[in-house]
Amino acid sequence: MSSHSSLAQFPVARPRRLRRTPALRRLATETRLHPSNLVQPLFLREGIDQPREISSMPGVFQHTRESLRKAAAEAVSAGVGGLLLFGIPVEKDPLGLGATDPDGILQVALRDVVEEVGDATVVIGDVNLDEYTDHGHTGVLGPDGDVDNDASIERLADMAVVQAEAGAHVIAPSAMMDGQVGRIREKLDAAGFPHVPIMGYSAKYASAFYGPFRDAVESSLKGNRRAYQQVPGNIRESLREVDLDLAEGADFVMVKPAGAYLDIVRLVADHVDVPVAAYQVSGEYSMIEAAAAKGWLDRDQVVVESLNSIRRAGASIIISYWATEFATRLER
Repeated sequence: MSSHSSLAQFPVARPRRLRRTPALRRLATETRLHPSNLVQPLFLREGIDQPREISSMPGVFQHTRESLRKAAAEAVSAGVGGLLLFGIPVEKDPLGLGATDPDGILQVALRDVVEEVGDATVVIGDVNLDEYTDHGHTGVLGPDGDVDNDASIERLADMAVVQAEAGAHVIAPSAMMDGQVGRIREKLDAAGFPHVPIMGYSAKYASAFYGPFRDAVESSLKGNRRAYQQVPGNIRESLREVDLDLAEGADFVMVKPAGAYLDIVRLVADHVDVPVAAYQVSGEYSMIEAAAAKGWLDRDQVVVESLNSIRRAGASIIISYWATEFATRLER
């Protein structure tokens, strides 16, 4: 076996030879991004008759039922691998009852999109109470005002079941409650949905990059979620969370955010034997869009570079607000 010391050196070795033409660069590319690697998040807003652009996320909309169907069909035409759906209700309450209402806004979104696209892409339901609670936390509050973990996972599991009944192909619990994956798996199986996979938001950090998303879903949160989302400075904790989710029955695992946590994406990808997803979150999207609007960078090149960085780090599934747009530009 050759050692590095015996490898050819300059002037015999010239790595630039493989970069000389577009065809050579394509041939020598190690990591490729395909539309099927991408998942497009979509928002359905209750009570509107025209799509609303989200001010902090230019180019991203709160949809009507009609425009949601159109956006889903466009994503399928682009070859996008999945759609991650969020519902934005008009009414909120302490328990987030709209989340488990069979006719709640997210269940409406799931039925509409599944009817529109069928099995042409993977339709994913977000399991989280934060859009539905008047306090904006991802679970229900106990008498002390703190999030009651064990009561919350019962609500989240009920939410997962109504989403499966509405046609969700995959359930994605994002609340970061201990034991949520296991309880959801139990209730899905008992309700006759043992075939529905769970995508665990396993390593979800308490990040400031989520800011624009809270505009998108009209969050009622006061305070923060640091008591249940991960500490940004922690590394080993991610592997523990991933291992716990897999032991409870997760079929995929996720790292969120992606761009500022590429080291965690790589760590998790090397650690597990299941697909790894990474969420390129709203703040990552909005920073690039804002800089591009100022003319400070080449938008299209930076977007593709950012997506490739996530793929290169080891994610086989990338959730991105650019998914549909850039799927049409990728080499097939």
